[in-house]
Amino acid sequence: MKIVWGITGSGDLLSETFEVMSELTKMRDFEITVVLSNAAVKVVKWYRLWDKLSGIAGKVLVEDDANTPFIVGALQTGKFKCLLIAPATANSVAKIVNGIADTIITNAVAQANKANVDIYILPVDQRKGTITTILPTGERLELKIRDVDVENTGKLRRMKGIRVLERPDEIKTVLS
Repeated sequence: MKIVWGITGSGDLLSETFEVMSELTKMRDFEITVVLSNAAVKVVKWYRLWDKLSGIAGKVLVEDDANTPFIVGALQTGKFKCLLIAPATANSVAKIVNGIADTIITNAVAQANKANVDIYILPVDQRKGTITTILPTGERLELKIRDVDVENTGKLRRMKGIRVLERPDEIKTVLS
């Protein structure tokens, strides 16, 4: 199965998502093309996961601009089964729900959606309250989720052609 895995600049749920993607490549014949936003490059390196990408992905593409490298053509013409964005920052979710396609990730979502490609998104800010995330040092960091981010995730859930995932382990279910 050939998929595009888009990564945004979130550290929350990043390690867990990497674990799921690593498991999937061991369970099934997956050909994963990873697309990293500029912010994702920094966060993946900060979490010391850069080297792990080569064991998961057949190809790693790094954002130059919203359409470079040119991944949307392959998405729209059926070269990939689906587009997975995991984890998705509140910023990326806000752009997607407002139709802003100015990054490689948000543009890929917009263009894949136009072509009826299956899209799965794992937003990090889903519910009101406080979450605890683990930093690369192993320390815990408490974050208060903003109301606007929860509202945008709700809007994302209502968008046609997009399935919102609640946890990284759901990726196994939707890609099986």
